[in-house]
Amino acid sequence: MSAALRPPLTVIILTRDEARHIERCLASVRAIATRMIVVDSGSRDDTCALAAAAGADVVGHAWTNYAQQFNWGLDHAGDNDGWTMRLDADEVVSPELAAAIADFIATADLACAGATIDRDMVFLGRRIRWGGMFPTRVIRLWRTGRGRVENRWMDEHVVVTGAVAHIDGTITDINLNSIGWWTAKHNGYATREAIDQLMRAVGPPDTGDMGPEARRKRWIKDNLYARLPLGLRPLLYFLYRYIVLLGILDGWQGLAFHGLQGFWYRFLVDAKIAELRRLMATRGHDLATVVAAEYGYRIEGE
Repeated sequence: MSAALRPPLTVIILTRDEARHIERCLASVRAIATRMIVVDSGSRDDTCALAAAAGADVVGHAWTNYAQQFNWGLDHAGDNDGWTMRLDADEVVSPELAAAIADFIATADLACAGATIDRDMVFLGRRIRWGGMFPTRVIRLWRTGRGRVENRWMDEHVVVTGAVAHIDGTITDINLNSIGWWTAKHNGYATREAIDQLMRAVGPPDTGDMGPEARRKRWIKDNLYARLPLGLRPLLYFLYRYIVLLGILDGWQGLAFHGLQGFWYRFLVDAKIAELRRLMATRGHDLATVVAAEYGYRIEGE
């Protein structure tokens, strides 16, 4: 089917200071996207100018968390009879996947509401293949109006209403920033993950279809990992990834990645959970009050 006859495809990308990545990201989907929307949260570099020059519609919106920002982007994009795709600024869609997406949206059964796509990662110049990291199968494409990002502070997934298919091909995360940038970003992630875990301990169960792999991982996280002692669970998780799932085969870059992302990051989450619990107990305040005082986040009504 020619591009003119295909259902429209809207690609939504969230940015802040992504000048190193945004042109590459947009170039990887320009041939199949009817509309590319960049939702920027205050970039101080040339992200917005580069995105606009590459053909994207650039809009600004203040950041609270990923879920709220992306769902705002969905609402801003509006409704149509086509498809929506989620893409991160440091990700690249392979030419093979782009062709497969174009074919999929042209021929998908009406009962199909979304599609999973395999995602892999390059870290310190090496593609991470072991430790359970590839393939990571996630919902990244759905019929417009049939999917939203679940309202969580961290570890959010797209949930869709209806059947989910799979598209062969790969989205690759190739971040060009330094390890210092990576650790600073994951420090922020750890804060939001700690908040999310404390909120979800008393929150409602998850609903909607996030894809079989994401659903399985969420069940393990909520029913097994969450029951283990703080501090011990990141160590056990790292050993499982690095030894049992053969992360050791990813070389020294794999040791760095699995050590930082599999252990250090999750240990930092546990330390922040312990800190928030201590502050709630010593101050006699609820979670929302402590989080607002220490981190400036407003979580009331979440």
